[in-house]
Amino acid sequence: MDYMRDRMKAMMEMPGNPNGAEMRAFNSALAVYCRSMPWPMFNNVKGKLEPEQLEPIIAFYRERERVFEFQVMPKHADPEVLIELARKGFYQSGFHSTLFTEAQPIEAALPEGITIRALQDHEFMQYAAIHCEATGLPLEGQHYVAENNRIVGCRPGWRYYIALCDDEPAAVAVMYAEGKAASCTFAATLPKFRGRGLQLALLRRRIRDAYAAGCELVVAQCAYGSSSHANMERAGMRLGYTRATWKPLVT
Repeated sequence: MDYMRDRMKAMMEMPGNPNGAEMRAFNSALAVYCRSMPWPMFNNVKGKLEPEQLEPIIAFYRERERVFEFQVMPKHADPEVLIELARKGFYQSGFHSTLFTEAQPIEAALPEGITIRALQDHEFMQYAAIHCEATGLPLEGQHYVAENNRIVGCRPGWRYYIALCDDEPAAVAVMYAEGKAASCTFAATLPKFRGRGLQLALLRRRIRDAYAAGCELVVAQCAYGSSSHANMERAGMRLGYTRATWKPLVT
């Protein structure tokens, strides 16, 4: 929630708020919305849900004509809330895992031909190209991805990385550190470079950098049972919890 709140603040503070970014607190729940980006990452509800807050939250997105999702942690899986979500036409569509480890000075040799370094200020278009191609986003949106990440990258706590394979840009990763905790917020590898150990190397680099920054905890999220999940376990991370994703049955 901390990293998402800071990312949304960065977009909201852009002159004129061109992305139409909004955040609203509903007691302990946080709803985020972005007019220019319809993806679930920018249109979801996190935190503790309360039965009486469900209708106001739904109305918030209905007014903006936006499909969104509720992200329900096991700790906050109140049966009354889940029953009410079902009554309101939502269903559990999947699972998403959060893994964690202690920040530590990991030392591990990089795979042959691989180098990792901090992304430079002039390289955000390159970052965006990898981000789009690796995640299946159309390259027409490369400029928007570059600009939205450039404004985040200059804020305190954010670190962007690029991995090169035989000197060719191959993968990117992001970390947000605040206080004693760091979050690995994003990572992606171009299809032709997958299977070379890039994501494991980027995880180890971020865990080491989190330690150097004074953090005690490192967390990351991924699809349950995915290759990312396996890489996180190889990096020494273990499962903290698996949250449930609830979406509207009819969109």
